[in-house]
Amino acid sequence: MRAVTSNAERVLGLARSRQPTLGEGRLLCVDGPAGSGKTTLAAEVASLAGGAAVIHMDDLFEGWRGLAQVDDQLGTLLRPLAEGFPGSYRRWDWPGNAWAETVLVPPAPLLVVEGVGSGSAAYADLTTVLAWVEVPFELRMARGQRRDGDDVTEHWRQWAEDEQALFAREQTRERADLVLDGRVGSLHG
Repeated sequence: MRAVTSNAERVLGLARSRQPTLGEGRLLCVDGPAGSGKTTLAAEVASLAGGAAVIHMDDLFEGWRGLAQVDDQLGTLLRPLAEGFPGSYRRWDWPGNAWAETVLVPPAPLLVVEGVGSGSAAYADLTTVLAWVEVPFELRMARGQRRDGDDVTEHWRQWAEDEQALFAREQTRERADLVLDGRVGSLHG
């Protein structure tokens, strides 16, 4: 009897079945609301792929209100990679509340970019697979409080409003190749 295919196996299989879109490599964008399980899925895909590079969108945001400017950072990361050159981005230092070092990202067979806004429509031409991960709002909020603490609850609520506006404008879920349930052991799509 064949085992059930995991979300990570489905995503990686789809990416491998498609032609490269990021120069010689493939770009997997794992998008969806905060707390939905994107980081977990990205780590599972990277592990299955034998250590694919993973970029976390949290490193590209200028703090809690940085979602609106993230396309600029994605541009300096993705456009050079599409031409076969290293891409780069400035890393946001959350505890220091300031920009930190510039991170260089060399071309790779598979680049996984995970986080809110990773599936930006501005870079759809470079995206091999756009995976959307979702769970109910209450679970997302509980995960966020568990990860970040109770003192950021208001930031999380504002972020939820900001990301919903972004997703509506970008039609991210509607453009996704796969829609996945981020609850452990779930498989939808």
